[in-house]
Parts: sequence; structure tokens; C-alpha cells
Amino acid sequence: MDKVAYTSLSALRGAMARQAAIANNLANASTTGFRAEMSSVRSLWVQGGGLESRATAAEEVVSADMKSGVIAETGRDLDIAVLGDALLAVQSPEGEEAYTRRGDLVRNDSGLLTTGDGHPVIGNQGPITIPPVDAIRVDSDGKIWIVPAGGDPNVPQELDRLKLASATGLKVKKAMDGLFRVEGDLGAILPADITAQIQPKSLEGSNVDVTKALVEMIEASRAWDQQVKLISSAQEIDVSAVDLMRLPD
Repeated sequence: MDKVAYTSLSALRGAMARQAAIANNLANASTTGFRAEMSSVRSLWVQGGGLESRATAAEEVVSADMKSGVIAETGRDLDIAVLGDALLAVQSPEGEEAYTRRGDLVRNDSGLLTTGDGHPVIGNQGPITIPPVDAIRVDSDGKIWIVPAGGDPNVPQELDRLKLASATGLKVKKAMDGLFRVEGDLGAILPADITAQIQPKSLEGSNVDVTKALVEMIEASRAWDQQVKLISSAQEIDVSAVDLMRLPD
């Protein structure tokens, strides 16, 4: 009973973690630039003074599916879709440089350029601030061109350039806030990729395969039910064994 219960409880924790990851993917199936989370199971050996004879299963998010999502034209001047494997540099809530594929850029009330979820966008000179303008556009190289308020519309000015970073040769991981960071080296940043391109006036959608995610959710639910039934069976066996050991009246 003891071994069966611990085995089943370990499997239940793994199934619950898998369901949480799948549910998060489904919830972000329509989120711009979202990368589906991928979970995996690994063994955690029980530590102690004796022989390490037991291991529990730990299922956790280990990476993200980095395949591209579908790109759709929007016609909006500040919408961008990052092409290839490049990442857009933004400032995280902690003030460090992080990365995203989200390209629904907006100019907030103070003039700061941010992503749709509020992260400041980083350019060559740090976070980008846009002054009052009559017109603004982003070209395929990531350069931001503006016509200042009252300026000549035929003579646009280059304001800054989006930092498009390359993760080639480095490993990035997805954090709980949905941003990517360099794995293992705290505070490390990716080098700018001057060859990276964007598609202006377009947005990249989520790469979540909803049909596949629903099938995975059903599989995780069935695995959960199987482990619950196994615990119930183990309990019945334990009760039967106790009844056999009772002395007759």
C-alpha cells in the first residue's frame, strides 16, 4: 500500500502540472506572439541516510515551442511581426533586458513605446520614447521613422531602431512572465542581430495547436483518473489485508 500510494501521488502531481501547462497554452491560443510551453517528466530521487531506493516524478515546463505562428496583416503602423528566429528586446518588470515575439506595439500616455502587455521596448539607446508626432512607421529593418508634430511629411526622421536579438549559440528559457531570458547566466543579454527583419503592419499569432492541446488535455485527465483508481484499489487491498489479520471472536 505504501509504495503504491506514493507512486500514484507522484503521478498525480505530474498530471496536475501537465494539465496546468496545457491549460495555459489553451488560454493563450489567441495571444499575439505566444510560444506554447512544453513540459517534461524527470525523476527526483528521495534523499536520505539510507539507500536511495525511491524516486518521484516531477513534470515541469522545460522549454517553449519556438516554431513561428501565422502572420496576418493588420495595416496598423506600430504592429510588427518578427521574422525568423529573432527576438524583440524589451525591459522586464525587474528592469533587466528580456525578449519576446509580441509585436503589438503601443505608445502610452507618457510617450513610452511598449508591447501590448506593457513591457517597454528597447532600442539602440535603451527604452524608446516617442515625442508628439504627425506620423510614425517602422520599416523592415526595425528602424522607427517619425514626422514630428508640425514637421514636413516628406522629410521623415529616424528616431531609433528596435533591438532584434539573436539566440544563435545561446540557450534561452521562458519565464513565468512569458518573457525569454538567457538561461544560466543572470543578467546576460543577447547580441543584436543587424540582419534580422520584421514584417511591418502585421502581427504574428500564437503557435498553439488547439486541436493537439485538447487531445493532450484529455490524455492528462485520463492519466489522473487512472491514478485515482489505483489509490482506491490499493486502499481496498490494504483493508482486506487488515481483515485477514483479525482474530476470530
